[in-house]
Amino acid sequence: MTVIGLISPGQMGASLGAAASHSATRVIWAGDGRSKASHTRASDAGLENGGTIDRLVKDSDIILSVCPPHDAEDVAQQVQQRAFPGLFVDCNAIAPEKSRQIAERFGYQNFVDGGIVGGPAWKSESGTRLYLSGDRSKEIAALFDNSPLETTIIPGEIGAASAMKMVFAAYTKGTTALLAAILGVAEKEGVRNVLESQWGQTFTEQTYQRVVANSAKAWRFEGEMQEIAATFENAGLPGGFHTAAAAVFERLAQFKDEPAVDIVELLKALNQSRH
Repeated sequence: MTVIGLISPGQMGASLGAAASHSATRVIWAGDGRSKASHTRASDAGLENGGTIDRLVKDSDIILSVCPPHDAEDVAQQVQQRAFPGLFVDCNAIAPEKSRQIAERFGYQNFVDGGIVGGPAWKSESGTRLYLSGDRSKEIAALFDNSPLETTIIPGEIGAASAMKMVFAAYTKGTTALLAAILGVAEKEGVRNVLESQWGQTFTEQTYQRVVANSAKAWRFEGEMQEIAATFENAGLPGGFHTAAAAVFERLAQFKDEPAVDIVELLKALNQSRH
């Protein structure tokens, strides 16, 4: 039986762990020192607590890294330093160049690049997809057969899956940050009601829903925007769009896990002076 080590059971990670368990594998995580909320999510997803990171690395055949992008390199380093001999799968929202750098630590034959598009994969109806690149991508795709998570293998070198994630989120999340900034300026200048009239009720309501919903995850999106900026710059294109988006999400990070924040309160926080 294949043993999968999961780092870590956040909302997305827990759903991937649960999806992998459909293939009759064991999925373990390192619960020592983690929060009560993490333990609850892991338990609800049917994950086994392996205790320490040392035990997880020792017992796992495959390790899935699902964490905020700013933690991706540290997680990879922790695993690599423990001489993990198995297959490491980085599923994080990171620039393709960073994915290739991490792959070099493990060796390209022991690494698969992943990029997740969509929300937590609890149901097939969510349409969540894991893009994969690297020579051993088929092994990882097979873990999720008959599960709510869809997989797509992108031919080519490691970094392709991360590139797909970056360009997709560059639009979906980048434009959300742009809309939030537009609303911030309109509020500051006292013309938000005029803008709403010009936009029309449907677009205005959709925009508010989008900005408010994303503010609950802004604490993660800041780092993701920085990775997208690096991706653009590595491709010879300006990264300033998404550097600015990172700054917008940084201002909204205080609304972590608050999906119903009032738009007036949100814009007030957005317009708060930064020195």
